[in-house]
Amino acid sequence: MTAGSADRLLVADIGGTWARFALVVDGRIGRILAHPVADYDSPLAAMRHFISEGEAPPRRAALAVAGPVVEGCAELTNANWRFEAEALSRALDLEAVLLLNDFEAIAHALPVLPPEALVQIGGGRAEPGAPRAVIGPGTGLGVAGLLSLGGRSLVVRSEGGHATVATGTPREEALVHWLQDRFDHVSAERVISGEGLVNLYQAVAGLAGETAEPLEPAAVTERALSGQDPQCAEALTHFCALLGCAAGNLALTFWSRGGLYLAGGIAPRILPFLEASDFRARFEAKGRLGDFLAEIPTWAIVEDHPAFYGLIAADRQALGAPALAV
Repeated sequence: MTAGSADRLLVADIGGTWARFALVVDGRIGRILAHPVADYDSPLAAMRHFISEGEAPPRRAALAVAGPVVEGCAELTNANWRFEAEALSRALDLEAVLLLNDFEAIAHALPVLPPEALVQIGGGRAEPGAPRAVIGPGTGLGVAGLLSLGGRSLVVRSEGGHATVATGTPREEALVHWLQDRFDHVSAERVISGEGLVNLYQAVAGLAGETAEPLEPAAVTERALSGQDPQCAEALTHFCALLGCAAGNLALTFWSRGGLYLAGGIAPRILPFLEASDFRARFEAKGRLGDFLAEIPTWAIVEDHPAFYGLIAADRQALGAPALAV
């Protein structure tokens, strides 16, 4: 196949701070470029910039955006970019623009991620063709399910991150009760996310009658992993346990014998701590169904750009083509 006839797909993973672009040529992801969202007035301007730097224009585009997608339109939750798939397609002379929520894209990636993108944390073997589920603590807490129907993938969108958090110990109940005075409703995202980690640290300090330092999530994590700050270490310990509890609930909800996946940027950064924590024990601690959950594998996704794999898979599905092997 000549360069002129190659299939070229522009993929982008766009959050509130960074927009990451790559050109996929015949299924292979090229060089990934990251641009600050604040540097551009619109996604159209950023896409034009990326296309202008390439040797050949794309034929189609697939975008994963950090915000809800409704009928081909979306807005970033934490930035002022607005997306309209048809308008972008016309402006850039593309055959089509596929617009997905970022977590929807990650769910599409689950069947096609390469083995080196995954680290298993407990459990047995996945049942082929069975439902899968993914939960992702990062800036927020994403949740989704993936079903396989007649060779096609069906993503079940969810706002499960905003469901009420489930506690499992008296200490966790005390921490959540402390946070209720601040937030009224304490969702899972309030304690299982970057800001959730900060909230837990503040609650630990508050219950000790102390004022927490104004720390960012990365600082809480760093202090916890260093072992030099007991309050940060306790916060991260509860974070892992509550994540395990939420992940187990999700696995039951979707009957995900195909596996439970941890996405987002936090899990890879704390992987040794997570593996040694109560995450897996709390995942399985579901009473009469504990033996069922013990068989379900849990994986941490350590690939930096899993959404790109999902965008490629979703684009091929939209074209009616089989998924690419990895």
